[in-house]
Amino acid sequence: MRVLLPLALDLAYDYRTPPEAVLPPGQFVEVPLGTKRRIGVVWDPAPQEAAVDEAKLRNVARVLDLPRLPDSTRRFIDWVARYTMAPLGSVLRMAIATPSLFQPSRPVITYAWSGREPERQTAARARVIDVLRDGPPRGAADLAEAAAVSDGVVRGLAEQGVLEAIENDPDAGFLEPPPDPDTPGPVLSADQREAAGRLSGKIGDGFAALVLEGVTGSGKTEVYFEAIATALRSASGAQVLVLVPEIALTNQLLDRFEARFGARPMSWHSELTGRARRAAWIGAATGGARVVVGARSALFLPFRDLALIVVDEEHDPAYKQEEQVIYHARDMAVVRASLSACPIILVSATPSLETMVNCWSGKYERVMLPQRHGGASLPAIEAVDMRRQSTPRGRWISPRLEEALRANVEAGEQSLLFLNRRGYAPAAICRACGNRVQRDNCSAPLVVHRYGNRLQCHHCDFTMPMPKKCPKCGAEDTIIPYGPGVERLGEEVEALFPGLRVAVMASDTVRSAREAQDFIERIEKHQLDIVIGTQLVTKGHHFPMLTLVGIVDADLGLSGGDLRAGERTYQQLWQVAGRAGRAERPGRVLVQTYMPEHPVMQALIGGDGPAFYRNEAAEREEAGWPPYGRLAALILSGVDEGEVLAHARALAARAPRGPDISVLGPAPAPYARLRGRFRHRFLVRAKRGVDIQGLVRGWLAQVPERRSVRTAIDIDPHSFL
Repeated sequence: MRVLLPLALDLAYDYRTPPEAVLPPGQFVEVPLGTKRRIGVVWDPAPQEAAVDEAKLRNVARVLDLPRLPDSTRRFIDWVARYTMAPLGSVLRMAIATPSLFQPSRPVITYAWSGREPERQTAARARVIDVLRDGPPRGAADLAEAAAVSDGVVRGLAEQGVLEAIENDPDAGFLEPPPDPDTPGPVLSADQREAAGRLSGKIGDGFAALVLEGVTGSGKTEVYFEAIATALRSASGAQVLVLVPEIALTNQLLDRFEARFGARPMSWHSELTGRARRAAWIGAATGGARVVVGARSALFLPFRDLALIVVDEEHDPAYKQEEQVIYHARDMAVVRASLSACPIILVSATPSLETMVNCWSGKYERVMLPQRHGGASLPAIEAVDMRRQSTPRGRWISPRLEEALRANVEAGEQSLLFLNRRGYAPAAICRACGNRVQRDNCSAPLVVHRYGNRLQCHHCDFTMPMPKKCPKCGAEDTIIPYGPGVERLGEEVEALFPGLRVAVMASDTVRSAREAQDFIERIEKHQLDIVIGTQLVTKGHHFPMLTLVGIVDADLGLSGGDLRAGERTYQQLWQVAGRAGRAERPGRVLVQTYMPEHPVMQALIGGDGPAFYRNEAAEREEAGWPPYGRLAALILSGVDEGEVLAHARALAARAPRGPDISVLGPAPAPYARLRGRFRHRFLVRAKRGVDIQGLVRGWLAQVPERRSVRTAIDIDPHSFL
């Protein structure tokens, strides 16, 4: 019997099956490995598996009472490992990355109203009883939040017998009723009904890939909700997975889902408690979790009966995981749908070029929503040519944008300023010698954060106080911030508009899904006048009173030589522009740029996305770049630069050559030293039909590994840092 362990190993080990036990593939077991015991999964037999001497085998120590890993999940793990060239055990680890799964679980306590009144009634106690009077039992924290009371009020009522404590199975995790697909939803427009019908018509007919493309504000979410309803009706245990790129979007989607289906789906993301992760994992495996909304790792949950996968904002770069097992969740979701014989819906206002090419070739079916819902119109987009603006030194808001902001404030409407730079400034420099302050062992820039007066690396989270002396020339009080970040922009707005309600939305200021939800509610309730944000504000939010968007540095993403720079910039700017005028009030977008003639700016201002995609595709096809060619990156890293260089030279000497392939490098990575490790890169280019994984595997096999050098393989790279 073969057992795969969640370790960085590419093979399963053989163990002796317990007497009279039948352990099918997918069964969780505990086995000895060296002097320790490890949890593993009984894996499928290898093709033409050779017999192993029974005398050499060790016994399985324990069989775990857990749901089996389904066949479709095991096949998916195998596929991902082969495609990404990651160790099979590392991919398994992602599928069971829930330590609480293997620990004894305690009952979940919820509270219901016993029917008794408290000894002394107070307003707080009355609110608790009102919440429970006609509602389901709730946990103490949830109940306290719903009733706006402290946990002590809940405990006091329980001690008096006013609340009845109920012990629940911790693995149930579904204390609310399951989603009801027949709950009445909103009235759809004719375009939305047609789109929903096309999506729903694919449910139950096996694998199909559909692209739901619609302008911002066209109601794409409500349309794919109809497909979810159809999937839930299709079979008693049918399950649906909805992927979102950021956990900041999760709560908003959960609320909308609850309003449509009468119950919240199960959520999955990195901030869940161990108990919640266990409940979600068990729910996926047993079928109790009918719908899961989660970040990219939700793709590896052990769904028993997937009927539909939805990838919201499918173009978003956050779907690419850049460390350990390097994969793109959108692409792997298509594979998962194929292995599960269910349809997948890719949703975006600005699909990736890879997705567009698959639509043009007929591999994917395109479903369009060309109009905003409810009579709202797309915003008017205007370029502000910064070459002709007289902006004072140290200011980044042009006179044209300042004028528009003042008019919007006077009209009682909200404004959004977009700058995709966290912190106060992207760098700190010495005005005496020009030195940029950075760590000795890292090439990544240190970003200035005025909150806390510190410098921070956004790659390894290193922080240090702002130095009083220049580390290079020793001059005192010469270190100054260079360039704008959202914090600095916020400072400028507060100086221009004293007394207005201004707030910054970035991952430094909004650190959790809960904080993101609170921030979004403040905007929706018009408790803020001007919002300043990074890419967090570009994704799917609907703010009825937000009518002006100012893009402060539209050219920011166009530098750096990234082959997707134009595509990403267009997608990001079109998405943030789409936050304006989503209700009855018309919207405006001002785009500050030094390159208004750039094709990205012309497509954005003219609203001609199709022309942008056609031009981008033509350039990529002529050069043989993805999606018309294939790429793989090898990133070598180590603490000893000489060892890294020696290994890079050895690989270069054996680099594959041929008419359909080329190998670029080795070259220092743009961040040549990161987290104390020196980094060099190779880039393998190949024509579309080349087996690039086989090519790389054969190449690496010719050069002995060095224990001091780590080699990371990125198939289909999106980052070139």
